[in-house]
Amino acid sequence: MIDDIKQDAEHRMQSALDALQRELTGIRTGRAAPSLVERLQVDYYGAATPLNQLASISAPEPRTLVIQPWDRGSMAAIEKAIQKSDLGLTPNNDGQLIRLSIPQLTEERRKSLVKMTKTKVEDGKVAIRNVRRDAVDQVKELMKEKMIGEDDERRAQHEIDAVTKRYTEEADRIGSSKEAEILEV
Repeated sequence: MIDDIKQDAEHRMQSALDALQRELTGIRTGRAAPSLVERLQVDYYGAATPLNQLASISAPEPRTLVIQPWDRGSMAAIEKAIQKSDLGLTPNNDGQLIRLSIPQLTEERRKSLVKMTKTKVEDGKVAIRNVRRDAVDQVKELMKEKMIGEDDERRAQHEIDAVTKRYTEEADRIGSSKEAEILEV
C-alpha cells in the first residue's frame, strides 16, 4: 500500500517536471529553436491546432526559423497566430514559406524572460509539493484506519520527503540551465 502511494507520487512528480520542461521550451532564448513555436495554437478551420501539426518547422540559421505549411491555405492563420503570440516576432511570408527572424534580446527583455522562467519553475515546484501533500495525506489516512503503524507512517513520510526534495532540486536545476541559456549572449 505504502509502496503504491510512493510510486504514484513519484510518477506524478515526474509528470510535473515534464510539464515544467515543456513550458520552458516555449520561452524564447537568443537563438532560433523550433520548440519556440511548435505548440503555438493556430485557428485552423475553427479548431485550435498546434503549429507542429500543420507545418514543418526548421532552424536553418542560428537566428532564423522557417515554417513550411503542408496546406498553403493555412498560411494566413499561422501568421495571425504568430502575431497574436507573446513572442514578439513578425512573420515574413513569401507564399510558400514563413520566415521568422529572431532578433537579439535586449538586456531588459532577458531579465523579464528570466523572471518568467523563475515563475514557471516555482509553479512546477508547487505542483510537486501538492503531490507530496496528497501522498502524505494518503499515508495518514492509512494510519487513521489502523492499516499501518506509526513507524511505517513516519518512514513513509521521510521517504516521500526525500523524493520531493530530489524533484524540487531537479526543477531548480532545469530552471537554472534555462536562465543561463536566456542570459547567454
